[in-house]
Amino acid sequence: MIEAKNIVAGEEIMAGECVEIFSPAHPDALVGTIPLSGATELESAVDAAGTALLGWKRLGWVARGNVLLQAALLLEQHVEELAQLAATEMGKPIGEARGEAQRAVAILRYYAGEGFRAVGQVIPSSNPRTLQYTIREPLGVVGVITPWNFPLAIPMWKMAPALVCGNTVVLKPAEQSSLTAYRMVSLIASVFPAGVMNLVLGRGAEVGEALIRHPRIRGISFTGSVAVGQHIAQIAVSRGIKYQLEMGGKNPVIVAADADLEMALDYTVSGAMRSAGQKCTATSRVIVLPGIYEEFRNALVERIRSLQVGDPLDSNTYLGPVVSKAQQEKVHHYIEAGIAEGGRLLTGGNVDAGFSGYFVAPTVFDRVVATATIAQEEIFGPVVALIPAGDINEAIQIANSVRYGLSASVFTRSLSTAMEFIERVEAGMVRVNEETAGVELQAPFGGMKESSSHSREQGTAAVDFYTETKTVAIRAM
Repeated sequence: MIEAKNIVAGEEIMAGECVEIFSPAHPDALVGTIPLSGATELESAVDAAGTALLGWKRLGWVARGNVLLQAALLLEQHVEELAQLAATEMGKPIGEARGEAQRAVAILRYYAGEGFRAVGQVIPSSNPRTLQYTIREPLGVVGVITPWNFPLAIPMWKMAPALVCGNTVVLKPAEQSSLTAYRMVSLIASVFPAGVMNLVLGRGAEVGEALIRHPRIRGISFTGSVAVGQHIAQIAVSRGIKYQLEMGGKNPVIVAADADLEMALDYTVSGAMRSAGQKCTATSRVIVLPGIYEEFRNALVERIRSLQVGDPLDSNTYLGPVVSKAQQEKVHHYIEAGIAEGGRLLTGGNVDAGFSGYFVAPTVFDRVVATATIAQEEIFGPVVALIPAGDINEAIQIANSVRYGLSASVFTRSLSTAMEFIERVEAGMVRVNEETAGVELQAPFGGMKESSSHSREQGTAAVDFYTETKTVAIRAM
């Protein structure tokens, strides 16, 4: 059992009453405890980050990159421990959890390299005796608010670029994955100067609100719901600070008649069912063109029925539980809505018999209309809707008919079909013969419409967010 604590100025601090965390696969199994901290503890963390800021900034890009590399080497020694904890705490199958832990290491390594890359540019001046150039300055103290579905990768892909750019960080993870976030930060905090990396665990509403409103916070990065993201945006705009929001998706796959069906099936199943569908990039709508609809549907159902559902610590498990009882109830609400609105349930739709945890059977609906609730709203569960389309034009129109625009895929052998899809689909990440999930860490991550605040995470785009441009002109006398 893990007794998580806040980490402030390099010290582990217990504050407030504690709440017990149980495994979603085995709800009677206690995993650990977290403190329900509040605004007072948040104030201490921001003060610590503010105190550490100048020294961390003056350390310079190369030295900061070297610190991140030390953190990567240390974290790499604990990949299995972190994977086991993530699988136990939030139900992700152990194979996926190992991959996520390894990705956190890779993210640290990637941004360690940013410390050695060129920053800014030299700009010609109309005066030949003037040197004109730009430099990138850190924002200052930044707040990071992360969700439960990727308790290692998402905090790291926000914190690592912020840190290498010279910012100091206060992290507030979701309650459902606070143990994993705590353990990761506790492992690597010692390689950073005290106060550079801080962690506050507690109630999201109180701590999160205090974080976004704190006068010393100069940037906010958030992943979560649209409603909370829009609230953060309003506060950030009123304060004149930078904000970065990732807020979900309703990601389509289009399967053309000339697609490699084996490939399309493999990636559709993986995109829809990995992590029990609890990804903002998960495949939730499969739009199939004439000529292959029945063949594709029958093969998809057969594959999904064969998936092994079970204990996330079992290496043979493909699909574990959803994260909580509340999430299980939410997914079943959408399944009931799908049935009520005329969708044909082909498989799943129930809580798996024989499991005491918060499991949802992998579920497929047939011939769903594009306006149905399960075709419009993000479910965040192992539920996929099959939607027929008459041609590629109609398929793209259906793909674009939702308020989200995160990731979208097409499976086709036709270059013209692929190019039309790339040009017309409204998504920040466009894939051809690829899964909607699984964007590489060196590539910009983000969406259009209500999926994003239109900034980007990951890759060099993260450096743009976590810095401001300072233009310098020096005239020789």
